[in-house]
Amino acid sequence: MTSQKADPVSDLESSATTKEGWAAFVSCQAAPVDLLGPAELAALTPARRHSYDEIRIEHHARLIVVATPTIERIVKTGRRLTVLNRGQDTARRGLVVTGESSTGKTTAIKQLGKHHELLARRRHTAPGPFLPVVYVTVPPAATPKVLAAEFARFLGLPISRHLNQVNITNAVCDLLFQLRTDLVLVDEIHNLNLATRGGAESSDQLKYLAERIPATFIYAGIDVEHVGLFTGVRGRQIAGRFTSIASKPFTYGPRTEREQWTALIAALETALRLHRHRPGSLPRLATYLYERTNGMIGSLSHLLREAAIEAIYDGTERLTQTSLDQITLDHAAEHQTPPRPRRRQPAARPA
Repeated sequence: MTSQKADPVSDLESSATTKEGWAAFVSCQAAPVDLLGPAELAALTPARRHSYDEIRIEHHARLIVVATPTIERIVKTGRRLTVLNRGQDTARRGLVVTGESSTGKTTAIKQLGKHHELLARRRHTAPGPFLPVVYVTVPPAATPKVLAAEFARFLGLPISRHLNQVNITNAVCDLLFQLRTDLVLVDEIHNLNLATRGGAESSDQLKYLAERIPATFIYAGIDVEHVGLFTGVRGRQIAGRFTSIASKPFTYGPRTEREQWTALIAALETALRLHRHRPGSLPRLATYLYERTNGMIGSLSHLLREAAIEAIYDGTERLTQTSLDQITLDHAAEHQTPPRPRRRQPAARPA
């Protein structure tokens, strides 16, 4: 059963590739937004009503993280790997999260990093600076030097034009060792194409960092098996050390799958702050919502949040199938014909 763990993400999530942005993401706890009663709402001046609506709009604009089965599996697997790697000097194990776009890969590894950092900081009592988690993204056509520079940028290390790859890498490794970093999240790993020279050398750079830094490495990317991450000599090394978890769209076949999808919708519905919305009305639209989004959690979240904002703007203050139909989703959801949900066939009548 899908459980809800509402976790509003601040506007600083986009800058989580710096230590300051990551710290803001980890510590972000948005204040709850309570709905006013009818009398209180009627007593608001136009200016106060505008401010009240803006607060609710901002609430729906934030990403609400729901603990799906995939997220829970990734978090649990990552936690086990970090424990197993504590006593390893070399050949530490890692995790690769792969799958289609909009299936929650980035959200999952960030939740793993956030969970790990909160636990690590509670356990940590030694004096001095401490940075348990690093989060970087792989730029397109990355080179080893560019990749090392991404780590330096996260840490806030100044990078001079005169510094070469070795200088930057050594500075990064020395600092991460001093900060006792033990979890490294590398997103957009599909930008490394091992069939190219730059991609192969960047893969070697990551492997070298993993040897130098006593940390667990977590990779996430779109269909990484199709970019050669697990093929060739380098790919076989990664495949031999990394567990792989596929982040997939929800399916809508057997009863358990339909229940998981409906529970996800119900969890997202509890985050709505609309005055006329009827609780339980969205789960009743589970089949419709699956057909609209093809089971993509990113598309579902976008659909419900944008429709909620529009419901505040136009004053309807509720979500219905009619209002949801007015929202245009991403290109993939709008132009890819999703499979119709499989339904039980009625039992044949006796002749």
